[in-house]
Amino acid sequence: MIKRLRITINGEPFEVEAEVLDEAATPPPSPAASSLLSSSAPVAEPVFATAPRAAATSGRGRVASPMSGKLVSYAVAIGDQVSVGDELATVEAMKMNTYVYAESGGKVHELLARPGDGVEEGQAIMIVK
Repeated sequence: MIKRLRITINGEPFEVEAEVLDEAATPPPSPAASSLLSSSAPVAEPVFATAPRAAATSGRGRVASPMSGKLVSYAVAIGDQVSVGDELATVEAMKMNTYVYAESGGKVHELLARPGDGVEEGQAIMIVK
């Protein structure tokens, strides 16, 4: 059975259609739950955990992969000067790219893996001094 519902989110009403699969198996909401759902009290925004850092160092000048995956590409070449926050490389895992950024400035001295190589979390992929 298809039911039309009006849902209000942050004071803005939305009309939706929902399919009720088994109405007999779903008990009706209690009066207390109904009053909570219709309350106009503000709803707190969701809190998300802090994202993992996009780069990690594994010793002086070493830039490590933040996760296991495939090194897709470098955004720098040997001899390039980089500043804090510059994009250094891209690592892909499960069809999602993660960009590795410089945590300190310096000159790219060595690229330790080739694009297409598998890398482990914490594995050094370049040296920046």
